[in-house]
Amino acid sequence: KKINRKPFHHTRAMSNFSLGDIQEEGFKPLRKTFSEGGNRNTHSSAAPKPFSIKDPLHAYYQYIDYRTEIYVNRLRDAVAIQSVSALPEKRGEVIRMMEWVDAWIKKLGGESNLTPNPCGEQELDDGTTAPLPPILLGSFGSDPSKKTVCVYGHLDVQPAEKSDGWDTDPFDLTEVDGKLYGRGSTDDKGPALSWLWMVEAFNELKMDLPVNIKIIYEGMEEYGSEGMYEAVFEQAKEGGFLNDVDFFCISDNYWLGKNKPCLTYGLRGMAYFEVGVECSTKDLHSGVYGGSVHEAMTDLVKLMSTLVDSQGKILVDGIMKDVKPVTEEEDKMYDTIDFDVETYKKEVGVTTIGEKRLRADNKKDLLMARWRFPTLSLHGIEGAFSDSGAKTVIPRKVIGKFSLRLVPDQDPKQIGECINAHLEAEFAKLNSPNHMWVKAHHGAKAWLSSTDHPNYTAAAKAVEKVYGQYPDMTREGGSIPIATWIEDATQMNVLLLPVGASDDMAHSQNEKFNKSNMINAIKVLGCYLHEIAKIKGPKPSLCRCEPLSMEEMMVPGAFARGFRCKCEI
Repeated sequence: KKINRKPFHHTRAMSNFSLGDIQEEGFKPLRKTFSEGGNRNTHSSAAPKPFSIKDPLHAYYQYIDYRTEIYVNRLRDAVAIQSVSALPEKRGEVIRMMEWVDAWIKKLGGESNLTPNPCGEQELDDGTTAPLPPILLGSFGSDPSKKTVCVYGHLDVQPAEKSDGWDTDPFDLTEVDGKLYGRGSTDDKGPALSWLWMVEAFNELKMDLPVNIKIIYEGMEEYGSEGMYEAVFEQAKEGGFLNDVDFFCISDNYWLGKNKPCLTYGLRGMAYFEVGVECSTKDLHSGVYGGSVHEAMTDLVKLMSTLVDSQGKILVDGIMKDVKPVTEEEDKMYDTIDFDVETYKKEVGVTTIGEKRLRADNKKDLLMARWRFPTLSLHGIEGAFSDSGAKTVIPRKVIGKFSLRLVPDQDPKQIGECINAHLEAEFAKLNSPNHMWVKAHHGAKAWLSSTDHPNYTAAAKAVEKVYGQYPDMTREGGSIPIATWIEDATQMNVLLLPVGASDDMAHSQNEKFNKSNMINAIKVLGCYLHEIAKIKGPKPSLCRCEPLSMEEMMVPGAFARGFRCKCEI
């Protein structure tokens, strides 16, 4: 049926909303793919259930569906901006991307400013400097009677070239079978922009935002987030941009699988190291000098072999001392998680290698190994010959790279002390005259939230309303330091609300964002804010009480009445 596309009337009552009233940016109506409830069918097997016509957000969901191609085109514009933070020559593009979003926030009636990065400039490896991109601070609404939700995201991306193995131009968003391929489509431009389109939909439908919204977006996440730690702690001070935020939300991670949504309540931390050995001031010919010198590579290989065994057991004393045992309640949480071991084998590419392809053959042990316990991984050796062919050189200096993923209660500083003591003791056993050193690079503590927190229960209800199924509660093996920084600085809860699927290939070739995930993300975010607005009790940011102990948390109604603080108990 042909739709008569008239200009959208802002004064039209929501109950009289007609999808035929929409006209903007080359809008074209979609084919008949709507269920009786008005929800667009999707390519994902996690297709949402039909929405009840009694749902107060029914018109909102329909509005989002009918603007699908508009959102795709906007994401295409954003992906075309090559905001690669790791490349100094692209720093201007990062700033342009920040300005693009800044302009959109203002266009939608919000307030926004690009705050100078507190670290000013970045010192590059060649000794030169490059300007650090600003940090975007935006907001919609400032009603003191409403709760305030702040969303974090990043607008920079990883490097990408078609010659890297992409099937399409990475900076030209390309749709294939409902999948939107392009660098930054899922990490993190697509999710970050979804918040803006959610606000726009509320504006167009003359629906009041149920909460105040704040936005903090950066442009250096893919290259160390330089300046963000300082910015977060500065803005969290009294009178600062973050001081009145009640709940935080981050959508910068992914579902455990391709089909079922999840919420993430835990992340591992990180401690990265290098150990180096030097035996000479220059590389040597193995035929001429071999046998007459103590070779650095021999020492290094021996040292690295003392860190972890072939079964993944960490061999460094003191690493495991702060790891808490798994509780019975925690153990039960893994029972209902939707995860298939055989599918996982295929995803990681181990189906044809050896008989025992994984270190655990059941769901629970495998997920705990990925999320719940620390690991130590060896990454590479700098200075060694690694090209194809043969080269009989004795390298003068070699540097081994390795890292640990940490769990709650492990401190990167204390881990560094254990690593130093271990390697010094092991090197002494070699009786080598060579020079050995250990260097600690970046580190971050693990992060763990509570799935019982009102922020999580609100998000879970929103996901269930859109998808028709309760989300899995998951942890992740990776690290997102900003989550810890925000909680430490503000003492407010941080929610990780992933909207992309596990096969989105962030950081890799052919990164994509399913069109269905993009549309449903906008729906979930709007529903999430409505659920947040229903939470009873004082604004958490106004209460600076001492958090409840675990014993106090067991008091019936403690969460409902107290938001984990003592003043309401």
